[in-house]
Amino acid sequence: MQPLHILLLIGAYFGILLIISYFTGKNSGNDAFFKANRQSPWYIVAFGMIGASLSGVTFISVPGWVEASQFSYMQVVLGYILGYLVIGTILLPLYYKLNLTSIYSYLQERFGDYSYKTGASFFLLSRVIGASFRLFLVANVLQAILFDTLGVPFWITVIITILLIWLYTFKSGIKTIVWTDTLQTLFMLISVGVAIYYVSDDLEIKGSNLLAYVLDSELSKTFFFDDFKSANYFWKQFLSGAFIAIVMTGLDQDMMQKNLTCRSLKDAQKNMFWFTIVLTIVNFIFLGLGLLLTQYASQNGIEAHKDQLFSVIATKSNLGFGIAIFFILGLIAAAYSSADSALTSLTTSFSIDILDIEKKHNPLDQVKIRKKIHILFSCILVLVIISFKYIIKDESVIAKLFKFAGFTYGPLLGLYAFGLFTKFKIKDKLVPIICFISVAISIILNIASQLYIYITTNNSWTTSESIAKELYYQVGFEILIINGFLTFLGLILIRRKEY
Repeated sequence: MQPLHILLLIGAYFGILLIISYFTGKNSGNDAFFKANRQSPWYIVAFGMIGASLSGVTFISVPGWVEASQFSYMQVVLGYILGYLVIGTILLPLYYKLNLTSIYSYLQERFGDYSYKTGASFFLLSRVIGASFRLFLVANVLQAILFDTLGVPFWITVIITILLIWLYTFKSGIKTIVWTDTLQTLFMLISVGVAIYYVSDDLEIKGSNLLAYVLDSELSKTFFFDDFKSANYFWKQFLSGAFIAIVMTGLDQDMMQKNLTCRSLKDAQKNMFWFTIVLTIVNFIFLGLGLLLTQYASQNGIEAHKDQLFSVIATKSNLGFGIAIFFILGLIAAAYSSADSALTSLTTSFSIDILDIEKKHNPLDQVKIRKKIHILFSCILVLVIISFKYIIKDESVIAKLFKFAGFTYGPLLGLYAFGLFTKFKIKDKLVPIICFISVAISIILNIASQLYIYITTNNSWTTSESIAKELYYQVGFEILIINGFLTFLGLILIRRKEY
């Protein structure tokens, strides 16, 4: 695939996004930027949220998990269903009742300013690192297949990437993103369908036999009840999936800002219902693609594993020009569908939660401040992504940083659970301390769980696989539950006697 073809594809793609931005950005103010004037059709929001939920990381990673983990990820996805039920029946009614722009405003009403600022700050930290990591992965791919060939340095690639996002979101923010996400989700799903077609055709699997082929394969094993110490034990992954959905969708300004653009609570709940069904099916399709890619690599002697599997087969195999084109299109769509809404939600949260512009400034000044904040976070994302490349460099360290950023959702889980299911008041000033301690303990527990058990033999350390197998407990997604529980316990300790 020639660099010119890729460049034309990217140009055409962003041209479409800018056209959408032009038509949705007319006569737009802060109400459109933050809430899309509460006029978004629920079915458009539901479909667009698929792409935002999956992201570029999922697009690349989920197919690569099948080789080592089979279909165990579906256990997490089934947990999502329970989590989305909680969001639709508990959190959405709360947010609509309070008429919130930022969902963290609830913490101010329930506990006070310190809790409010702490919750918003944890979101901002996590979203900056998370969005930067996702864009870093995609920028690396684009650099390798396009910009290195053109002699464009990585830092310029990053600036161009963020500038394009800024261009189609700076006027109307979430109002534009609701529609661009729909287009990007469509592109992503088409690219997965095209990849399945090309790979299954090469493996000589007829369309009518495709589902049977996937289900009959040993790689499609889904449920694991054997070893509770294992990271893929069913109940650990199922419950973790439920809490991941609650926290990373229901307590995430990025995801909930889209839901809050629906015309009514009833529409938002319909959106969540259909979104859940479609997302479950799409995740199964991604795993099915991963199975086919794994089989193809094995039969053709391709040494590509994990995150490299999809990209190597799509761009460097003999499957043809078509799969390469649609892979790049799907990758860009998946990455930008999460990155553009991240930039908008960061701008929203900082403007509303940290600067409190709705209460402290007149409408005209609010728009000016919001635009400056939008530019500020664009610059922050550029700097963080570039630091990943030139300062940290070690990609395993960056991946760990991304994982640790996810721990910051634990305090949000604890705060909202305490607020919703108890009537206690708390010593608001101590909340930041409790939250930081909970995160620190969770990180220590996670690191400790990764350590192998060693025995001393002849003054040297050796790994005892038999002992490790008996005693080594692998902490997986459930670290989020542990983190939230620690925060909940801490809040009990600082509760006030009066109700």
